[in-house]
Amino acid sequence: MNETAVPPIAITFDCTPLRSVPRLDIPLDASPRYRARLERMQRAVAAHGTRNAYYLTDGSCTFRFTNDSDSGWVRFRFEGTVFTDSSDLKTTGSDLTIELDVETCDWLTQPAVEWLTISVKHAVEAEFDRYIAAGDLAKARERIAREQAASDEAGGFLGMNL
Repeated sequence: MNETAVPPIAITFDCTPLRSVPRLDIPLDASPRYRARLERMQRAVAAHGTRNAYYLTDGSCTFRFTNDSDSGWVRFRFEGTVFTDSSDLKTTGSDLTIELDVETCDWLTQPAVEWLTISVKHAVEAEFDRYIAAGDLAKARERIAREQAASDEAGGFLGMNL
């Protein structure tokens, strides 16, 4: 077998450190989708604060149950807050909204979906530890700082929805 191995669990997400977001007010010309995202981030900050809290968006978690790339897998979408310890070295929990997105398993049952939904939470928390260890958390902080500096230099406006 010389096929490229596909991981049994594939997780992707975008991360925004909540402490690096200087403002959460919603621009008057914000699109409905962007407005809804900012409203969810506002609720996350109100519920959890900004210290050691990271908001994940565009999250995807795919579980593979067969070696067939066309069948035997399920994908969940998720968004929400992940929390770390005081030194930002270990994930301590999360508050995620998780929903089934696509499935190719004709044997999938509702109890399995419920169990997998819980598994997504644990898988994302473990993946966030890997994200921290890879240095991606520091890169996300640097990106937010650069964007904020560019916004400040431009008088607080970088373009539509920024």
